[in-house]
Amino acid sequence: MKIISWNVNGIRAAINKDFESFLTTEKPDIICLQEIKIGDVAREKANLSFSGYQAFWHGAKRPGYSGTAVLIKADLDNISVRNGIGEDKYDDEGRVQTIEHPDFYLINIYFPNSNDILSRLPYKLEFNEAVLKLAKELEKTKPVIITGDFNVAHEEIDIARPKANAGSAGFTLEERAWFSKLMDNGFIDTFRSFFPDKVQYSWWSFRGGARFRNVGWRIDYFVISAKLRKKIKKAYILDQVLGSDHAPIGIELE
Repeated sequence: MKIISWNVNGIRAAINKDFESFLTTEKPDIICLQEIKIGDVAREKANLSFSGYQAFWHGAKRPGYSGTAVLIKADLDNISVRNGIGEDKYDDEGRVQTIEHPDFYLINIYFPNSNDILSRLPYKLEFNEAVLKLAKELEKTKPVIITGDFNVAHEEIDIARPKANAGSAGFTLEERAWFSKLMDNGFIDTFRSFFPDKVQYSWWSFRGGARFRNVGWRIDYFVISAKLRKKIKKAYILDQVLGSDHAPIGIELE
């Protein structure tokens, strides 16, 4: 099974940049999307659909903002999708979807950005704790996969300029400490598990030719329950795929 995650920075923009060709080429069984930037009304007007896939949408109440979606191959059975975590302050922004597969839970998440002046850092840290609580509760039943744009570079290896960005949004001590806490709770960063010393990024600023110069951050992850580790055969970043300021990331399971 191939699962891909991608912050598309607007699903309509992604469609205009060959998103459907990407689906045809990669053929993921499940693809989790973040920052779709389309609400229910606009989506229904656009009549969005993707050949061979069932689409499940969780748009934000605010137009053109945030939101998540998951596309599942139409021939996959016994899979259900639940939107939200039961708290309006998070659910109104369309940030969390839980996919139940017979063998695992998959949580698709667009984590908040704490923003340049860190005014949303308290909100993000509260959100992070709600996510951890959800994951640990689900884990009582079956293993959990968490994926999405975490909006944090965990270690210095995950960011091109760690000293210059120390304390910046996405590289504060608080955000990094929470990611470490997630690992301490028995979860594994799949990419780093396969490639402990590899420098590869998943996001680049649009400014200053950052992507061309590869001045990036690794802020998109697949994190798994420890008992799934032997089932993961590949973990990768498709950093040559364009269409967003983020690159798609993926895992393959037995």
